Amino acid sequence: MAPEQIILDLDATDDPIHGEQEGRFFHGYYGGYCYLPLYIFCGRHLLAAKLRPANIDAAAGSLEEVIRIVARIRARWPQVRIVLRADSGFARDALMTWCEANGVDYLFGLARNSRLEAEIAVELDAAAADSQASGQAARRFKDFAWTTRDSWSRERRVVAKAEHTRQGSNPRFVVTSLRAADYDARALYEDVYCARGEMENRIKEQQLDLFADRTSAKTMRANQLRLWFASMAYVLMAALRRIGLAGTQFANATCGTIRLKLLKIGALVKRSVRRLKLAMASAFPYQHEYRNAYVLLGQAAR
Repeated sequence: MAPEQIILDLDATDDPIHGEQEGRFFHGYYGGYCYLPLYIFCGRHLLAAKLRPANIDAAAGSLEEVIRIVARIRARWPQVRIVLRADSGFARDALMTWCEANGVDYLFGLARNSRLEAEIAVELDAAAADSQASGQAARRFKDFAWTTRDSWSRERRVVAKAEHTRQGSNPRFVVTSLRAADYDARALYEDVYCARGEMENRIKEQQLDLFADRTSAKTMRANQLRLWFASMAYVLMAALRRIGLAGTQFANATCGTIRLKLLKIGALVKRSVRRLKLAMASAFPYQHEYRNAYVLLGQAAR
């Protein structure tokens, strides 16, 4: 059954490199030589992993990947509502204009500047007063139409979070095509936009648990292949988690936990002419989960 809506999360991350690999560049934000791979997820589903040099804009190449992925989704589910979600590195006019022309919604962070902060000066002052009175962080929200001086082709909806904490003022902004009738300012920011932080956990699984950062080959093509191997490992682990471990204590476990507790275990392998026999210790504490995964994956393959 087709879902009513799916959200595609886009993000760029650093992949530190320590040799003389092709495409090696210093990235000022990350403070080292690295690649800047692009990831696109739909929930826990990995849809794209594109290796890129670090001397590019965070959104470089994202439009081409989005066009490809959206076409595949709509070939299967023509009526599904698609929303792109990303941080301010992807708030680019070309990407937003394409979304508006092709019936795709978006919700992107928007880098703050003096003009934007001046727009919410009243809300920032009110949040500061609330914070001083309560001794806690305070938030106000504002919804307004906005355009840049020269980089945007049209006016767009912007939602501002005017927050004051013990450390001082902390304004944040997002730009979106989603209507105020569907999401008010607070819900849009707190419930929809902030949920994109979950994607960072998926990237950590890629890099920390499945070694997507092992890009030590000489050429970009070879390192892209290495990234795809790690990506396929993630796809397999996600399928194991979703299908084989449903209803178990590992249903929401990280790839690292699944590797450690279900895959990195000792076994005695006996080989004969006609078969391989695996003998596992009877004291293995996760026998039930292992057996259940075997049954469920077998059923799914039929």
